[in-house]
Amino acid sequence: MAAERKARLLRERAIEGEVTKSVRQTAGARPVRSVTVNLAESPLGWLFARSLLTQRQFDAGERLRWDWERGQLAPHVTMSWDSAPLARGRGGSAPRPDLTGAQIDARRRFDAAIASAGPGLADILWRVVCAGDGMREAESALGWPARAGKLVLTFALDRIADYYRIR
Repeated sequence: MAAERKARLLRERAIEGEVTKSVRQTAGARPVRSVTVNLAESPLGWLFARSLLTQRQFDAGERLRWDWERGQLAPHVTMSWDSAPLARGRGGSAPRPDLTGAQIDARRRFDAAIASAGPGLADILWRVVCAGDGMREAESALGWPARAGKLVLTFALDRIADYYRIR
């Protein structure tokens, strides 16, 4: 049992690239695998890799996505096992008291960046940068013609790059 566990752990480390020779000696039957990571997995990264965005626009989009994730603005997909809120207002549940200062600051930066993009540009920013929708999905969801989203997205990214003071 301990030998099997040790061999499994060594195989896992080999997949991560930490150990190679010891796995071949102990596991014997399985060769070492390499894992390829796609750095352009986000739609924003895909556009940047094909030179459809500038470095400044890409950095602004990544900063916006970082604020989105840091502020925990994504919808929760599992049940919250926290205690029930003590008071409920008309808007539903009470505000979450467990937010840290960094999360509150990230939410403020995100809201200010979206506001600085201007009216009509927040939708494409949120869909492509935060939600991870592809350009075709975002254009069809917004009812836009094909290839109109790239132009509008570059305008929006330029505006939030100004907000974040990215040069």
